[in-house]
Amino acid sequence: MNAYFFENWTNQLRKGVLELCILNDIRARKSYGYDIVRTLARIKGLVIETGSIYNILGRFKREGLVRSSMNKSPDGPPRVCYTLTMQGEEMIIRMNSYWQAISTVTDSIKKPRRPKKR
Repeated sequence: MNAYFFENWTNQLRKGVLELCILNDIRARKSYGYDIVRTLARIKGLVIETGSIYNILGRFKREGLVRSSMNKSPDGPPRVCYTLTMQGEEMIIRMNSYWQAISTVTDSIKKPRRPKKR
């Protein structure tokens, strides 16, 4: 049961972190899906499926957080380039702020507490 609980918990955590990472990557630069996959694959513990990235990008586009454009590629077929919309920029600011607040609180809670002196 403990293994199942941990696996479920890590899957849920990764989903939210993955979305945060994708939007931050697009915010930093115009991004192609494959470039995002390569960047995120370097993050230890963030197990990703290539198809998941494209599904998330499609959802972000439907939700108005990113826009896409086709760019010519010297190496082959045209590639889809993703950029943040104004709504996406506002959302990633909110998400990063929330992440920072949660990180600060969880860091302070996980520190061992000293027993109260009497």
